[in-house]
Amino acid sequence: MFTLITGGSGSGKSEYAEMVATSYQTENRIYIATMFPFDEECNQKILRHKKMREAKNFHTIECYTGLRNLILPSNSTVLLDCLSNLVANERYQENGSKNQLVEEIIQGVKTIRKNTTHLVIVTNEVFSDGIEYDGETIQYLHDLGEVNCALAKLADEVIEIVYTIPIFHKSSFFISH
Repeated sequence: MFTLITGGSGSGKSEYAEMVATSYQTENRIYIATMFPFDEECNQKILRHKKMREAKNFHTIECYTGLRNLILPSNSTVLLDCLSNLVANERYQENGSKNQLVEEIIQGVKTIRKNTTHLVIVTNEVFSDGIEYDGETIQYLHDLGEVNCALAKLADEVIEIVYTIPIFHKSSFFISH
């Protein structure tokens, strides 16, 4: 099962993703953390997320770039949080894939999906704020949008979290005609 979870900042998407991931019974529960600790604000957010999953038996792997290089146990539930950080890291980190980041991330997700039992990915909805951005930010938004769209097509479920309420946009429970 591959579930893509999106939502705005502070919407409760990470907490919901953890609930989904912990609902699966597998031998291994792996949390792929993508936030690079640039500053104190990032460190605080990382600590808050670690505290949220403290008793949930996740093994945390820090992965800022090169998702496809991870080797994970086969009977695993993997929670990747957050795709928007991974896109930024791949674009701006020295060892990132730069202009090939869309293909790199999609291939990394496909590799993880093929080698694990369940995959839950958190991403951000950052496209409707109406602010005009500079060229670099526009490129980042384009990259994130392209990755989000590609992964939504691959996912079994796509869930948007709005004010902690899940809205199912694509679900394996729906019967399509």
